[in-house]
Amino acid sequence: MVSWWECSLGSFVLHNSANLNIGLNKGDVDLTTIGTVESLWRYPVKSMSGEAMNEAFMGFSGFYGDRCFAFKNSSARKGFPYLNATAQERMLRYRPQFRYPERAAKPPNLAEAMSIAPGVNPSNAELDDLRLDVVTPAGATVAVDDPALTEMLVEGLRGENHLTLVRSDRALTDCRPVSLISLQTIRQVEAELEIPIDKRRFRTNIYLNLASGLGFDEDEFVGRKLRIGPSAEVMTLERDPRCKMISLDPETGEHNPEVLQKVAQLHDAFAGVYCAVLVEGILTQGDSIELLD
Repeated sequence: MVSWWECSLGSFVLHNSANLNIGLNKGDVDLTTIGTVESLWRYPVKSMSGEAMNEAFMGFSGFYGDRCFAFKNSSARKGFPYLNATAQERMLRYRPQFRYPERAAKPPNLAEAMSIAPGVNPSNAELDDLRLDVVTPAGATVAVDDPALTEMLVEGLRGENHLTLVRSDRALTDCRPVSLISLQTIRQVEAELEIPIDKRRFRTNIYLNLASGLGFDEDEFVGRKLRIGPSAEVMTLERDPRCKMISLDPETGEHNPEVLQKVAQLHDAFAGVYCAVLVEGILTQGDSIELLD
């Protein structure tokens, strides 16, 4: 069982102990350190390759620069109108690169906005700040709005597929603004499959190291608040339902259906959790993650 301290009228009650770091600080709020940020990722174009970040701004609508471009497909269903790698597996081999990395790292007025109590919401990016190029599997570099790119993306698709580039200041995620998964969960899936598993299959924003060392232990945080780093806070909403995407090799796009089949068989097709952002802030690799309630 998870160990923690309760504070009530100045007295403390110790519950069953485990492998968690516990302390009382930060305005007399009970805090339990449940792990640390192993890496931070964003995916500038929906279903294309992602990029690791040492530091990222997490806003109410998700990571800054995450899934800010997508290709709407005329033949896709209305509820999910975008082309993705479940239909065009080669998309994973395309590598988006912001033309101006420093300007694409965080909102243009972040420092000024955060200096105004209690912290004003920063402005959206200027159009030029998120200019994007894409390195194709053949090694060519094209602008994301180059018609040649859309022609490449429809190659091999069945039926009529008319693609339209969409740019959004809100992360065009499938369901929720932010996703989180532990390395322990990924290693457990790897052990169950008895094959190496690249963590990038899970296309998560926040990969964490759990202090408990237990796979799928992040499920225990559903319905609870987490603080990540010095100030950012999220509410863990629900477990993350997985699809064919985790069966695709992030390097080659090769499909191995056994990955999803095993996760479905042993874990009801869930792996990781979805979060909503309560307090915006900068996240950094190595940040502590604390349970607030």
